[in-house]
Amino acid sequence: MNPLSTQPQSPLVVAPRIKLLAAFERPYEQAVAAARTCYSGAGVLTVDQVSGVGLPADKQQARIELRDRIAASTYKAGHHTTLQHGYLSFALDGVSRQLVWSTLHSHPFYNSEQVSQRYVEVKPERAAIPLLPPQADAVYRACIDRQLADYKQLICLLEPHAEARYFEVFKARGKKPEKWLPAIHKRAQEVARYVLPVATHTWMVHTISLVTLLRYWRLCEEPDCPAETRYVVGEMVRQALQLDPLLGRLEVEPLPHDLLPAALRQSKGLDLDRQRRMVAEFDAELGSRTSLLVDRFADNPRRVADAVRLVLGMPRADLSDEAAIGVALDPAQNPLWGESLQTGVHQKLGRALHAAHYLFAKKLSHAADSQDQRHRMAPGSRPMLLGYLGEAPDYVVPQLVAEAGGAVAQAYATSMEQTWAAIGQLRGLGVDPQWQAYLLPNAVSIRFSESADLQALRHKHAMRLCYNAQEEIWRASLDEAEQIRAAEPAIGRHLLPPCSVRFAAGVRPICPEGDRYCGTPVWLLAAQDWRRTL
Repeated sequence: MNPLSTQPQSPLVVAPRIKLLAAFERPYEQAVAAARTCYSGAGVLTVDQVSGVGLPADKQQARIELRDRIAASTYKAGHHTTLQHGYLSFALDGVSRQLVWSTLHSHPFYNSEQVSQRYVEVKPERAAIPLLPPQADAVYRACIDRQLADYKQLICLLEPHAEARYFEVFKARGKKPEKWLPAIHKRAQEVARYVLPVATHTWMVHTISLVTLLRYWRLCEEPDCPAETRYVVGEMVRQALQLDPLLGRLEVEPLPHDLLPAALRQSKGLDLDRQRRMVAEFDAELGSRTSLLVDRFADNPRRVADAVRLVLGMPRADLSDEAAIGVALDPAQNPLWGESLQTGVHQKLGRALHAAHYLFAKKLSHAADSQDQRHRMAPGSRPMLLGYLGEAPDYVVPQLVAEAGGAVAQAYATSMEQTWAAIGQLRGLGVDPQWQAYLLPNAVSIRFSESADLQALRHKHAMRLCYNAQEEIWRASLDEAEQIRAAEPAIGRHLLPPCSVRFAAGVRPICPEGDRYCGTPVWLLAAQDWRRTL
């Protein structure tokens, strides 16, 4: 990494704020110590040993030279697990949700605790504003201001409809409605956030290993948001180098734009005509579903059953496929599924579920997909957002907006039309497509394919079939569970919401949400009767 002695230049009017909160000490030497331990007959080596601390000067110099040779050779040979022993935890504030979706959460190797737009109301002046020429700046800022005003208006318009739905579910709470107004407000706020731009700020604690930081730095010029990515990652690199200047010895630099794959070298965005044809083709195949099962292993039940029998050392004659699947998947027989610690990926029977695989075609809003991608063991091939900069608005309508209709639906549609019109103005002014994309609303449609093995899918459904889950992800999970239940009933009957899993496992309380209980005893319902009204 090239040592960055000064803070990189921000492409935004208000620079994102990055602070290294905590880190392993001397991560460069820790990586070398881990590498040398692999061939050590004297036990685990320490960082002081690999750097020759306490040795005579000549012997210390020899250790340092050996240290640097090992660091260079292991890195160049691709032996990068040693770099995962050094973790860095950053506070990120004032970064766009587009950066988070496109870069920070688009891979499995991170941990973030991020502010929720579902539950925390967005305040004015909380959006990324790029440095633009005056005319373009005026168009951009006017759109951001209008989107925030639309958000506030929609909260007010949606509250009566959210209140009606709320007291349909919680009839007893209607006796003291004023007590529940904050909860109703949050329901309206959750839906209203769909009109906000993906430029909206967020803040989080983001923890990664050193090798992930190196990958960020190498790929920081990739679309969709290279300017903000390069600034934020550059500042993360600078602070990491302040912590341990030896990291500068690793030869990692941003990949030059002209060395990116040819298909990604788009200076003016994607071919919008081809994008329109792709969208029409995808939506026709998806039909009315949010998530469509497009492929799976030819005999998932047999594969899982065989894996279970291998764990237990039993032949097929002694344990049928359905019985073997039940041993692994049924919470009544494997009560570990009812534990909140989620030990499934560690337990021997749970690992048998890796034998089954599924592939889905999905369409979610940017807001919903930002949560869906947090299920890191169910990776997706997400698009470049630059392809959604055409003239025709392309967005998801939340259930509450569709059901309210009238003024609510009209206000929502008008907001979308005005946003795409503003993007068109920026396009006419020759503004870089990455900044046009920042104005896209949270509602913009994201089309992608997502794959998961049964282990990851079971966990995801046990979280997202909860009635408190984000509406679109709940609907996608319901689609997936229904299709698997129809194709593979022995497996599908065990894809359940968390309360049903806990009920079957004998865990109490049945609902793990406490005061956030959805108001419906879902664990008593058959799968075909799962319905959400709020």
